[in-house]
Amino acid sequence: MPPSNSSGSLPELFERLRGGAAARALLDRLRARAAPASLMEVCGTHTAALFATGVRGALPPSLRIVSGPGCPVCVTPGREVEKAVRLACTPGIVLFCFNDMLRVSGLDGSLEDARAFRGARVRSMYSPLDALEYAAGEPALKTVIFGVGFETTIPLFASVVRRARARGARNLFLLPAFKLLPPALDAILGRPGARLDGLILPGHVSAVLGADAFRFLAERHGVPGVVTGFEAADLLRGILMLLEMIAGRKAEIRNGYSRFVSARGNEAAVAAIREVFVPRDSIWRGLGAIRSSGLGLRDEYAAFDAEALLEGEIPDVPEPAGCACGDVLAGAKEPEECLLFGGRCTPSSPVGPCMVSGEGACAVHARYRGRCA
Repeated sequence: MPPSNSSGSLPELFERLRGGAAARALLDRLRARAAPASLMEVCGTHTAALFATGVRGALPPSLRIVSGPGCPVCVTPGREVEKAVRLACTPGIVLFCFNDMLRVSGLDGSLEDARAFRGARVRSMYSPLDALEYAAGEPALKTVIFGVGFETTIPLFASVVRRARARGARNLFLLPAFKLLPPALDAILGRPGARLDGLILPGHVSAVLGADAFRFLAERHGVPGVVTGFEAADLLRGILMLLEMIAGRKAEIRNGYSRFVSARGNEAAVAAIREVFVPRDSIWRGLGAIRSSGLGLRDEYAAFDAEALLEGEIPDVPEPAGCACGDVLAGAKEPEECLLFGGRCTPSSPVGPCMVSGEGACAVHARYRGRCA
């Protein structure tokens, strides 16, 4: 972890940020009442924002901040990547995926490797809408979308599948590898020996699900959580709210991002998810099998399921030797505790998925290592 800075120099960075004066005041309040605590920032965007805003380096050393499973690329197991690789290598199929997924390895390499050395047809997409339009223009090809993401992006995939059915499309398919965050957090807090005093909850996911979707975590596990945004003042306010609840022995879920997040969320987006998808058990890298933490297509949309295009058994894919991504995603290790970090595993030459994605904890730590900001 980069060294903490308690000298007061880091607030100079806040002056260059929107809300800098508020951030400085919040930091002073936080330092005045900080007590030892272990907090998990669930969201990969929060991981990066804590460093980029200077907040991470400004926090008192008594606060331990660990990353969680909030990077969809990172938690997607190798077996799902192998499915995508095999589909992309199948004649007559072109596979679309987000750019971050290109370098995550399956059994015999990544999608990028398959495109370079095995003739696979792989295209990066900015949005799954790109694949929908491509399929309309290439009716002789089967177009497969590799669906990776959390509740933030899943509604868009649902919308694309609904549009495809409305158009009568017969050559568009979805390989769903989606993950649902609430069941994963439930699994982490339910682990024997879990030592988390509070959760910095994801602002983007909460904008879809609503802050109330996480209330069960406090009620079931007695751990407080705060939904917060991504600016310095947001982060400091959220951490301060957590520390106040911890000090008062209160286990509640509070919304510190009310300008974008409501209690009930985006009901239309949630309805779209429920119309197209049904919960199913899913494997998470580092966490294993978690009940009802993934999504499959409902029977009404089964014609769009790319799983039907796969031939043969898809084996499990072992984790890269020496890689500690699983422990990092579970909050059990800091990235720097991995023996590969910064040596064999770097952003330019990643071994594990946490170094591949721009929201992966290892990539973020590597980008800011040695800096207080």
